[in-house]
Amino acid sequence: MTTSTPPVVFDDATWIAMFPEFSALTPAQGNAYFMQAGLICANSCSNPIFAGGTLPALLYLLTSHIAWLNCPKDANGNPAATGAPASSLVGRISNASEGSVSVATEWNGSGSPNEAWFIQTRYGAQYWTATAQYRTARYLANPTRVINGVYPGMWR
Repeated sequence: MTTSTPPVVFDDATWIAMFPEFSALTPAQGNAYFMQAGLICANSCSNPIFAGGTLPALLYLLTSHIAWLNCPKDANGNPAATGAPASSLVGRISNASEGSVSVATEWNGSGSPNEAWFIQTRYGAQYWTATAQYRTARYLANPTRVINGVYPGMWR
């Protein structure tokens, strides 16, 4: 089995410089969220995003999206190394009331289920928008050679 170094290596200082709201998280937490981001956006030289030179920024956006959804929060709802667990709500808040506290979420929209997941945070929405050019269908079939084959419409 061959292993290679990914083109983007997590740098906590760079990530925090880009997104200072995560400065309370430990470097290990940041790296864990970065590893999860690599499951969604391939951290490899064969990724078409790599050729465009924006892979590091997009991976850090995705890391921030995952961190915001999963990291512990302090009493004010800000990311923290320890604190209240992340909310178990999934989706966009579609209704909220104050008396007897009620929150309703929905997981739909005009786009795909993937879009619904990404637009839960500003980081995800920015990632979704920035990667739109890579989500187009460009299917190029490999040419197939058939020797002595019979093709529809052709008679022997």
